[in-house]
Amino acid sequence: MAQLERGKTMATYKVIRAYISQHNGFNVETCHIAEVKADHGLTGRLAPNRIDPFARVKPCPLKNRKAIESALKHFGLISS
Repeated sequence: MAQLERGKTMATYKVIRAYISQHNGFNVETCHIAEVKADHGLTGRLAPNRIDPFARVKPCPLKNRKAIESALKHFGLISS
């Protein structure tokens, strides 16, 4: 895991996926994490290979959204 400061880890997609898998018992796709991060204003740009900037190929299910938001709160990326 990537280290930011002593004892703190950087919340990469891999780390977020592992946290969700460990605490919720299911895996999420990185595109779902990207969608939730974008909805919270945490992404700076769209992917250059994205075909339609307003449509998602695989929209994030509600169950996954709640787990991802919980993980983002755990890592301090979003507030309550």
